[in-house]
Amino acid sequence: MDRRRFLRNLLSGATIAALGPALLHGADAFAGDPAEFAAGLREHPYLAGWRQVSAEAFGPTTVQIEGRLPADFAGTLYRNGPAWFERDGFRYEHWFDGDGMVHGWRFGNGTVTHRGRMVQTPKFKRERSAGRFNTLAAGTTVADPVALRNNDDASTANTSVVVIGGRLFALSEAGSAFELDPDALDTIGPRTWRPDLQALPFSAHPLQDRDGSWWNFGALSMLGGAGLLVWHIGRDGQLIDAQVHDMGAPGYLHAFVQTDRYLVFLLTPFDYTPAGSFFESLTFAPQRASTVLVVDKTAPDRVARRFEVEFTMAYHFGDAFERDGEITVRTMRLADVARARSPHREAMFGHHGPAAPAELVELRLDMRTGRGRWETTGLGGMEFPMFDARTPSNRGARLYTPTNAGDATAPYFNAVQMIDPVAGRRELHRYGRDILAEEHVFIPRPGSTRPDDGWLVGTLLDPTRDRSGIAVLDAQHIGDGPIATAWLPYAFPLGFHGHFAQAAA
Repeated sequence: MDRRRFLRNLLSGATIAALGPALLHGADAFAGDPAEFAAGLREHPYLAGWRQVSAEAFGPTTVQIEGRLPADFAGTLYRNGPAWFERDGFRYEHWFDGDGMVHGWRFGNGTVTHRGRMVQTPKFKRERSAGRFNTLAAGTTVADPVALRNNDDASTANTSVVVIGGRLFALSEAGSAFELDPDALDTIGPRTWRPDLQALPFSAHPLQDRDGSWWNFGALSMLGGAGLLVWHIGRDGQLIDAQVHDMGAPGYLHAFVQTDRYLVFLLTPFDYTPAGSFFESLTFAPQRASTVLVVDKTAPDRVARRFEVEFTMAYHFGDAFERDGEITVRTMRLADVARARSPHREAMFGHHGPAAPAELVELRLDMRTGRGRWETTGLGGMEFPMFDARTPSNRGARLYTPTNAGDATAPYFNAVQMIDPVAGRRELHRYGRDILAEEHVFIPRPGSTRPDDGWLVGTLLDPTRDRSGIAVLDAQHIGDGPIATAWLPYAFPLGFHGHFAQAAA
């Protein structure tokens, strides 16, 4: 069977199975109560991070920058995250379920202009018309879901954003990338890279190679199909290749990592017993080993090495590098695997709950012997790692992460840090006890090739003043605090991931 025919057959099986037999008929709905959440918000203002947006669109709103940006800092920070949690007295109980809102923060002439738009997916438009949630969700059982044609009909497009070949895409774990207008943020529609690949998952964490091309994956086993789909997209936004690999056994993965030569996929084992939504049916299996697949970029049609390593649950990765035949992968390990199924579940119900940040660990993969091992770093209390991709491929990068520091009113991050595990260095800026700090994206200084010469740009939520903001820091002087900040006259919930598109010189 040729590969295109194989992918067509795989598509038809995966999209049907993605609906889940238990979700194709009516079921009792179990979800949060909007009134209960509202009561909790009055007691704990930080829960504004999980409050539904007040409108489908914000802006364009232009505000003055406090401080001063360097002359060569110019571009737009795009951010994405779940923002629509309630309809008809029904509130999602899982953070991942909310429909996506994409934000654009455009810097220019001493100001920042903000826009926010709900991604107009088929799901969002259909449910707005119906006045209720009627689509299977990732983590909440929804009563009487409608029949769906494919994964795109269920997509929330709520996890990340990327600009490829000048085109802006909103991403989630399942289904297509949804293209948006990069200026107005209006939704154009799902991107089909090739007809036989329509609606197959193009996940939320693509990685750009040094040649400008992009790699990504789609976890077909999570959709009831089989295998791991590996995408390769050119810097011009055109498909180079798509290959499917046998996972061996179902494994959960949210992101992956790359070296100059390899792609590395960590598969977390799970058991699946139909009991409603995907995450309600999934139980991670720490009694079994995790599988690691290593794919050579020069031969993406086969797995170069397969490892079995001690169980680890991780959503996000830092960097990876190769030296003397050994690959080192840095990732954020979550100790509480039950809590990892539904991060900040208490907040979604309007309850005060404990923080559950991850610890930084390193995975060592010996490509000669096929043996892998974990090593701890002793560093914890962080998530959402970013780094400068210009770092040489034979050594570890400095990592930039939000973290917790000092007194805080919320079980969430209130600071940003640089950590260099090799040198044992750490530098930190604390925003304050009431501020919620999100992922900070690294931006290289134009024209410079020196690693870590650039800036961090990150978004903030100030629930005490009901406002969202943005900060820019010098990546080599984080401890000095922001060189520029800007605050909007309104607030929106916390998001997940962002991408900075630098303005053309």
